[in-house]
Amino acid sequence: MNSVVTLHQLTSGVSTTDAATLFDSLPAVAVPDVVGATWHGGEVPTDHPMDGLLTISGWYGKRFDDADRVHPLLFGERGSLFPVNPKLVPIGLLNTLGPKLPKRKVPGLSTGIKAAKTRRHRARLRVVEFQAGDGPAKPSAAMVYDDLPIIDHFRWLDTDILLGAMDLRGSAHPYFFYLERD
Repeated sequence: MNSVVTLHQLTSGVSTTDAATLFDSLPAVAVPDVVGATWHGGEVPTDHPMDGLLTISGWYGKRFDDADRVHPLLFGERGSLFPVNPKLVPIGLLNTLGPKLPKRKVPGLSTGIKAAKTRRHRARLRVVEFQAGDGPAKPSAAMVYDDLPIIDHFRWLDTDILLGAMDLRGSAHPYFFYLERD
């Protein structure tokens, strides 16, 4: 399947099973291949409770400065990005309330996000074995949050596109997203 079509299909929405099957079939990512770059991202709608939350929040992506210095949440526009402390974002609550929240930008939300700005890196990259569905588990680059029970696992969708599977404790299924290298 053509990767451009695959990304288009993914962002149009797929089932959790299809996203997990695709994720498990993709090549592993080496940590050195993603560091030193900023990546912008988007969601892969799968009817996960958190679907739409990255979009309404104004999330831009992630920056991997090196294996031990990662900004997991970047907000703003290209040229004026700022990192946010994920510990100050109520991820568990958003996971629970997600389906009840509007799927458009919420007035005042950007002010709250700006209040959570940080200069400190809040995650790191490690190689972790993971499987999203019934496919084979593979060791691949993963972003481990410092203060939250979350690991974002990555696989190559294309040369400069990663498919991510957020493994959040308490969530029945991964939350899927993609990252494109800037």
